[in-house]
Order: sequence, then C-alpha cells, then structure tokens
Amino acid sequence: MRQDPLALGAGPLTIEAVVAVARQRRTVTLAPLVAPRIAAARAVVERLAGAEVPVYGLTTGLGAGVDTRLTADDLIAFQHRAVPARAVGVGRHLPTDILRALMLVRAAGYAAGGSGASPSMLHALVAALNAGFHPLVPSKGSIGADDLAPLAHLGRALLGDPEAEAEVGGDILPADAALARAGLAPPVLGLKDGHAVVVANALSVGQGCLVLEDARVALDALDAAAALSCEGFRAQLEPLDPRVQQARPAPGQAEAAARLRALLAGSALEQPGAARRLQDPLSFRCLAPVHGAVRVTLEAAREPVAIELNAAADNPLVAAEAGIGEDAGGEMLHNGNFDMTALVLRFEALGQALAQAATMAAHRTMKLMSPTVSDLPRFLTPQGQSRTGFATVQKTIAALEAEIRHLALPASLGVLPVADGIEDHASMAPAVVAKTGEIVERLRWLTAIELAAAAQAVDLRGPLVLGAGTRAVHGFVRGLVAPLEEDRSQGPDFERLARSIAAGALQQAVAAACRGAGSAGLTSAAP
Repeated sequence: MRQDPLALGAGPLTIEAVVAVARQRRTVTLAPLVAPRIAAARAVVERLAGAEVPVYGLTTGLGAGVDTRLTADDLIAFQHRAVPARAVGVGRHLPTDILRALMLVRAAGYAAGGSGASPSMLHALVAALNAGFHPLVPSKGSIGADDLAPLAHLGRALLGDPEAEAEVGGDILPADAALARAGLAPPVLGLKDGHAVVVANALSVGQGCLVLEDARVALDALDAAAALSCEGFRAQLEPLDPRVQQARPAPGQAEAAARLRALLAGSALEQPGAARRLQDPLSFRCLAPVHGAVRVTLEAAREPVAIELNAAADNPLVAAEAGIGEDAGGEMLHNGNFDMTALVLRFEALGQALAQAATMAAHRTMKLMSPTVSDLPRFLTPQGQSRTGFATVQKTIAALEAEIRHLALPASLGVLPVADGIEDHASMAPAVVAKTGEIVERLRWLTAIELAAAAQAVDLRGPLVLGAGTRAVHGFVRGLVAPLEEDRSQGPDFERLARSIAAGALQQAVAAACRGAGSAGLTSAAP
C-alpha cells in the first residue's frame, strides 16, 4: 500500500513512522514550520560564534579539548576535522533498515531546532533517505554518550568523502560517486555543522524503534505458539479463567489470558474434563502471568524511545525561543541530555522479560517431546525409536535458550572512562539495544520450533476440535512445513517459519481467522 510522505516536524514522530521509513521506504518531507525554527536557532549560533564567549564545539574543541579555544580563522576548518576524526567505527556494517532509521532520527533532531545546524544539513539527510543513498556505517564504536562514531561515518559519506562508501541501487561506490549516482550534492559545512553531525544518539533510538516493533510481532507469534502447544499437550485451561485474573490483577495478566482465550475459543479443551491433567507444568500453567509481564515491560520501553524521537538533545542546546534566553537573541546551553540511562534501563528489563518467555517456550517444547509428560511418542516421531524425530532439535532449543539468557545479562553497568577522564559515565545504549534485538531474533527461532513441534503434537494426538485461532495457527504451520513422517533436515523448516513470523504473516492469518469467528483482542496493534 502506498503511504503518504512523512511530514517531519508536523507532529510527534512515532515509532511506527520510523519503521515505515526504515523498512517500507516511506518518503520524507519537511513541515513548513521547520524552516523558521532552524533559522532562529542558526541565528543564535552565528551571533555567539562572533562573541567572546566559549561555546562547546563552536568556539572550543570537543571532549577533553573543551579547554582549547579555537581561533576565528579555525572555526570552519575545525568542523571539517570533527567528522573524520570521529569516524573510528569497526565491525559489520549496519543493515539498511537500521541505517535508514538512524538517518531519520538524526533528521528529526535537526528539525527540532536544538542543534543549530545549517538548513543544508537537514535537507541533505532527507534527500539521501528519499534517494536511497545508504552510507556504509560500521556497527561498533559508540558507548551511548552520543553515537559519535556511527554518525561520523554517515557524515563522511554525506559530505562526499571519496574514502567513504555508500550503497545506491544495490551498488557500493565511493561516496562522491554514489552521491552523483543518486543525483545529490554534498552540503557545505558551516559553523557548528560538523559537531552537529555527530552529537546525537540516533543509532540507539532508531534501532530501538525497530527492536520494539520486532518484539511486538514476535510476542504475538509466541502467544500463538503457546496456544497451539496447549492444544497438542491437551492442557488445562482453568488458569486462563477470568475469575483467576480478577483474584490477582497482576500487570498485564488479564490481557494476556484474554488473548490466549481468544486463540483457543471453540476448542474442545473448553469442555469439562478435556484436559489430561489436573495441573500442568508451570510453562503451561503460568502463561498468562509471564506473557502479561513481558507485554507490560515492552510497553514501558516505548516511553523513553517516544521521548527521544521528539526531543532536542544536542549539547550545547540552542534555546532560541522567546523568553528562554537572557535576551531575545537566545542562548546555547551546555547539558547532559544525551545521557540514555532511562532508555537503557527499559531495554535491559525488556531483554530479561523476553528471556523469561523464551525459557518457558523452551520448556513447553521439550515437554511435548517427552512421553512421560505428554503421552505422545518420544520425540514426536510416528515411526518409533528407529527414527530420530525431534530429538536433536532439543540441542538447538538448548543453544538458543542459553544464548538468550546470556544476552539478557546487563551490559550497562560499567564503561571505561574516556576523553582523559572527562567522560567517565556512559550508558552503552547501542550495545544494549542491539543485544535486545538479538534476543528477539533468537526468540523467533524458538517460536518457530515450538510451532513445528506443537503442530506435530496436534497431528499425532488424532482428530481434534481446535479453537478458531489455533486452527489458523496449525494451518499456517502446515502451509509452510509438512508433518514429520520420516526423518529429514528440519533447519529449513524452522527458518521458513521464522521468516514468516518476522514478516507478520502469522499474526495476519490468525487475526483474519479470529475476526471471522467473532473473537476480538487477539493480536496486538501498534499503539
């Protein structure tokens, strides 16, 4: 579906808008009020550059060099040095969607007016996004006290540095040739412009938007997999009873139980005596409390991201609005608004919450394969123990679950002081956001495996009356993966399912089935 251009500065920038620009190539325009806002901030920069006052990054050096005053004839040259001097990133290049999210978030920061950058810098970023000009930006090098290194590599390419590279139309070219191929011209750096390129947390915030969206979709799929496991296990549904939720209204629990009941609506499990056991293992019985807590944690992580998307967090901050400065000319205020601790704490919590759900999924899937607990053939093979069935899949489950628990350990509790000890605290925001994204990726694989095992369990159990939602989940799985009759390589099966989960195809299929059956509240919608 064709989307209207995103008018940057016309209203609050949303997580969903960032995802659309990053992954669906939605185009970007500038709202009319952006130009006067930038002009007012730019006037403050130009006035203070000629005054006898020290301003960080404008008339002084950066980092430990704050104690060094720049001479009048060095002000512009310093901006040209500031960008390549911070292009110190290493490692794999950012994927295109993360890069585009980074570019949009930095453009939003310019549009907010606090950077004081020249209008040409904002126009260059927007034009690059719309033209599909994608600089090659290494993924490592930022500690979250502004994403200096990634933004510097982006800036080098935008400025046409022939030693930088960019992708245009699938070809990787020197940045100057790539700009020409895209029909773009590099902006001319003016006062403060080089510093403004790098002084933002655009990588952390931009990638954070994508991780939050991926986590939301993954949790929808995990709900579906868990419900199908309940069918295959013939689980007890009493823990989902609304009266249970009312008795202890823990955060998110009632909503999670309602989602699972919607998936299972119409199942034979709703009939008295249909469950095999009086009480199931906790990975089944505690689905609503755990999945509810994870959803609440996910929503909590959205708040700091939404704030950052619409903030002016530059240091120094240009305060050009009437009444903020000591006079009508405005001020440049030195600050620590680049600190990302609030966002990082929410993402650390989200990673730990996802790990809780992942461990439960691993236990459920293992239980389906155990005849002593499930009353199904060992390792879900219909051919007997001369066949392997799902036996070695348990090793993949164990590996993924262990990696998720490792990634959920905090990464933000310490960092080496840098800049001659001046910068003695940092949040490690890019690393925390990235590892949360890695948890989501592994959770998708675990969910894919649970879906395949649960569908096999349903088939082995014999003809079952499934719920409207779980019937759609089973059909979705069988549309991609055949039942396991004879041993085969199952890795490709899991990959196909994981890709479909990432694309939202399972969510769409189940939502359509439940709408047709009159169920509501099944899949989460982006707020």
